[in-house]
Formats: sequence, C-alpha cells, structure tokens
Amino acid sequence: MISTEEVDPVREKDLYVRGMFNNISRKYDFLNHFLSAGTDRYWRKKAIRLSRLTAGDLFLDVACGTGDLSIEATRRHPSKIIAVDFAENMLQHFQSKRSSSLRNDGLQIVQANAEVLPFPDAVFDVVGAAFGVRNFGDLKKGLSEMRRVLKSGGRIVVLEFSKPRRFPIKQVYFFYFKRILPFLGKVISGNGGAYNYLPSSVSAFPDGEDFEDMMQSLNFTGVKAVPLTFGIATAYLGRK
Repeated sequence: MISTEEVDPVREKDLYVRGMFNNISRKYDFLNHFLSAGTDRYWRKKAIRLSRLTAGDLFLDVACGTGDLSIEATRRHPSKIIAVDFAENMLQHFQSKRSSSLRNDGLQIVQANAEVLPFPDAVFDVVGAAFGVRNFGDLKKGLSEMRRVLKSGGRIVVLEFSKPRRFPIKQVYFFYFKRILPFLGKVISGNGGAYNYLPSSVSAFPDGEDFEDMMQSLNFTGVKAVPLTFGIATAYLGRK
C-alpha cells in the first residue's frame, strides 16, 4: 500500500543533514582544512573581524559544528559565547577541543535546532554562522530566529560558500568542487554522500544579491556582502 501521508521536506532535510554531520564529525576538521588548503581559517578570522565583535559582547554561534568560529571569536574576548548545533557528534568533538586546548569559562555549548533557538528575544550583541545556514531546512525561519535573538542594533555575520562568476576562477572552482572534492571527501571520510551534498547545497544556495535581498526582506538593515578569495566564499553583514 502506498502511504498518502504528506512528507515534510523541512523535517526530511533536517534529519538528513543531522545524520550526515554526525557521521563525518571525526574527519570534519581535517577535511575542512585540507580541502580548502587552510583558507577556511582565514575566512572565519575575516568574518569575526567584520562583525566588529568586541570585549564585553555576548556572541551566539549558530550551527557551530565543531566550534571553529567560536574559537576564533574567543580572540576578541567577548563576555560570553554560546554555541548551538543540532548534531550531537559535532558538539562532542567541539567539547573535546575545548577541554584540550580552549580555556574559556565564558563558553557554553548547547544542542538545539537553529530554526527554534532556545533563547529569549533581544539578548545577543552579535550572532554569527559559518557554513551552516545553507543547511537549514527553512532558511528564512532560521534567519528570522537569528534576528529575533539579536538586541536592537545588534549585528549579524553569515559566512557561506558562494559561486564565483569570473573566468577562469568559475571554471576551475566548479571542476574542483564537483569532481575533485567529492572524490577526496569520500576517500578520506568514507562518506561519499556528504561530499556530494556539499556542491549541490552550494549550487542551490541563494548567494550574492539574492541572499542580501532575503536578509532585507526579513528586516535586517545595512546589509552588505563581502566576497572573499575571488568570490569562493562571502561574508554577509547586517543589523537588527
């Protein structure tokens, strides 16, 4: 018998993404740094600098994964960092990094869905996300939650992969992203699906002006996109 029950695509994506990141958590950091030739570290550093995070700020790291954006944020000495992700294995790996090398009493790690943040309205000075928002089941809902928990005048920074437009960067990038990266990801992680998902999720993501328009439609102000490394990644900035 064929079920007539409606499938919820948002929940399906959430379950798939959570399972995928739980499966690759042990190799996640190594593959990030290896496959980007270490450039991902520079991108996170640049995103935190652009956010103008300062000492005394309360910072929320959404879809934190194994915590590299939070770790970069500690260098700015905010009063507290709260890091949120729904993949428990990623958070366990973050916790092991914290206990071995990250000494910061002002860091709290929380397992939660980014689209239903367990915080009151208007509490954070800065909200950030690095390579996480394209994995949201409902992108607008996730961004709306990030805005909800920002203080009035608070700042958002979203770091994401984007699609280069210029020749020959565009051609080289897509060849690497669609052919080389999935192969290497599968060999090293043992999970081919995760590294096929990566280029497909980037292709589907509304980058550039489309993402700026979405932020503006959700009432972020001062929206700005800062392309990084020939447009391979972009930092999106805004205010509540």
